Amino acid sequence: MGEPLAIQVEDLQKTFRIPVSRVDSLKERVVHPFAGRDFRDLRALRGVSFEIQQGEFFGIVGRNGSGKSTLLKLLASIYRADAGTIRIAGRLAPFIELGVGFNVDLTARENVVLNGVMMGLTPKEMRRRLDAIIEFAELGDFADLKLKNYSSGMLVRLAFAVMMEADADVLLIDEVLAVGDAAFQQKCADAFHQMKAEGKTIVLVTHEMATVEDYCHRAMLIAEGEIQHIGDPGEVGREYLRLNFEGGGADEGATEGEEVRLVEARLESADGEPTANVEHGDEIRLRLELEIKRDLPGIDVGFLVANADGLGVFNFGIPVGESEGARELTAGRRVVVTAALDNQLAAGRYFVHCGINRAYEGGIALYVQNAIDFVVFGGPQTRGVVYPELKIDATVEEGAG
Repeated sequence: MGEPLAIQVEDLQKTFRIPVSRVDSLKERVVHPFAGRDFRDLRALRGVSFEIQQGEFFGIVGRNGSGKSTLLKLLASIYRADAGTIRIAGRLAPFIELGVGFNVDLTARENVVLNGVMMGLTPKEMRRRLDAIIEFAELGDFADLKLKNYSSGMLVRLAFAVMMEADADVLLIDEVLAVGDAAFQQKCADAFHQMKAEGKTIVLVTHEMATVEDYCHRAMLIAEGEIQHIGDPGEVGREYLRLNFEGGGADEGATEGEEVRLVEARLESADGEPTANVEHGDEIRLRLELEIKRDLPGIDVGFLVANADGLGVFNFGIPVGESEGARELTAGRRVVVTAALDNQLAAGRYFVHCGINRAYEGGIALYVQNAIDFVVFGGPQTRGVVYPELKIDATVEEGAG
């Protein structure tokens, strides 16, 4: 007999009505009084059914527009389903985007209490937990500072600390593990391992297959509003990569968001020319060019290098244009990120996934699966993914007898 169910979803359906044309001015409305009244139906979910056991860490993955975020918002009661049923056992804490619900004109202490009440806890209970939250977020010297004066890193630390103290039975989490600096990412990772060990039921929506394989007991792949595969995270990851490769490279629908557009992503040779392959031992040179579409205080640009089986080999990133509350990245500006990496990869095909997070406001502005693909050739024969420089010595000693 298995564990009792934490979440049961049966035949869930959701359709959005999308206007065929927009009317943005009063003049257009007068001249064309019936324009903009035609709609098309976008079926986000098409009869989705699944179950999650209590204490299970469950991952949901899919390309942009697959329906995974719509599903999470239905589970969180942000959207209302057109048909189907959702049953959740216990108290629910949704974290769709870190920092959502914060009031930047209030202090950290005031926001902690306010968010706790929104999650169903009493003000008294949140005040009791306040010191632990501020300590976890490492914001003791800034607890009485208004959030509009916080940097993006400070805001992320506070939001994650509040989430950790939610004390809910079921947590719904959308893309929170790739934020903050390296030290805080490790702190988040430790916290998630602890929550997993404590038997919390966690539903995680993410693009990062390495994250799914690290944390999740099971995972589910969604495409075009339908479940494609449920089961072992490794198997789901391979299906996910196959689904992306069918298009022959980068996911074209994911190259532009409301705030950021991917202009170009490429592998370069030593003289700066575009190339598709690199020899083992030669530097891997990556170039990413972005266009900022609306004013932003800054962005965090991250890269994940994965092999052809979908295994994340390593990741890295850099903040751009971030300062204390200053909106440095204005609409129309270009951002160019270059990276030069030591190439210890074994021969084979590799893919680079790129994620751009909003600074200060939190959340993902753009994620491009398979933004770059390249081939490593040459080098020693190995059954591994990397072949590091080694110093190996062996000695043969006479037997003691």
